[in-house]
Amino acid sequence: MQWSQEEEERAKDKAAENSLVKVQLEDQDKYEKEASKYWNEFYKTHKNNFFKDRNWLFLEFPEILPEKKREQLKTEEKSSESIKINSTSCFPHQDFPGMLEEGEEYWKNNYGEDSTSVQGQIYNKKQAKSVTDNPQGKNCREQLGELESFPGSGAAYRVLEVGCGAGNSVFPILKVLCNTPGTFLYCCDFASGAVELVKSHSSYNSAWCFAFVHDVCDDALPYPFPDEILDVILLVFVLSAIHPDRMQRVVNRLAKLLKPGGMLLFRDYGRYDTSQLRFRKGHCLSENFYVRGDGTRVYFFTKDEVWNMFNLAGLTEVQNLVDRRLQVNRKKKVKMQRVWIQSKFRKPLLLSLSSPEETTKRHPYG
Repeated sequence: MQWSQEEEERAKDKAAENSLVKVQLEDQDKYEKEASKYWNEFYKTHKNNFFKDRNWLFLEFPEILPEKKREQLKTEEKSSESIKINSTSCFPHQDFPGMLEEGEEYWKNNYGEDSTSVQGQIYNKKQAKSVTDNPQGKNCREQLGELESFPGSGAAYRVLEVGCGAGNSVFPILKVLCNTPGTFLYCCDFASGAVELVKSHSSYNSAWCFAFVHDVCDDALPYPFPDEILDVILLVFVLSAIHPDRMQRVVNRLAKLLKPGGMLLFRDYGRYDTSQLRFRKGHCLSENFYVRGDGTRVYFFTKDEVWNMFNLAGLTEVQNLVDRRLQVNRKKKVKMQRVWIQSKFRKPLLLSLSSPEETTKRHPYG
């Protein structure tokens, strides 16, 4: 849907109004330092009954899958309006638990490991660190030949989901990848409780997936695999939970994990989404950054901000759009004007030699 100028102005006024009273600085520090605690409490409370599975991923982000698998699914589902996983899944048929992406009740209540066995191999973080610490990813392929003890080392196509939560993207993806030889899915989350929910799920299979706890804001913390091996990074409703001052460093680090030609797929909250306008005074941390009633935080982006972050990380735009939709709860007679930013950025096959100043001049949004 498109907004009228009047609707846009009304949304701006509402956001300005609910941002007048800021959260006190000492409390802001608390929400930053204790972020993992609040997210662990969130998953302890909601377990895996909060979000519904994101089967829409394959419509919006077909790049998650290898090209041959994409073509296969396209052929199989040619006459279907939405992609549905075919019956040859290696997992038993079941409905995954979940509610709406952000439930009405949730809004109502809130806006007012060193070694492990993986694929029969022993993975040790100290070994992985010797590769991850390689400054420019030099000789990465040679080191991979020598070191084959990291999870997914035998795969040819690798996907990482950052901020996997209870697995509402993980398991729909695994349903497809488990029938695609040579593929592997990594997934991580800041909250150990979320990772435990994924690993304890009946469909979790370490032959195809490795779930691990990771703080993407900690630059010194190594990933359990080397740089430049990922084909796809999925970043969905994650970056918004991070303090705005730390976002650029997070994106820069993630970009290093991608292979040349690899894709970063992004979807998150857009400026003036209904959830932003529903905040009451006293929940604003800084401009367009809020704290919910449960202590978790959320930022609302513009597509310019998203373009700038990924461009500064050396990635090139494939898609960057504002997705505005009208959601209607007919039973409760409630209308919600949702706003999301959806983007796809690719790591160039050859690094650009342009200066930051030249890059800024080429900004497609002026």
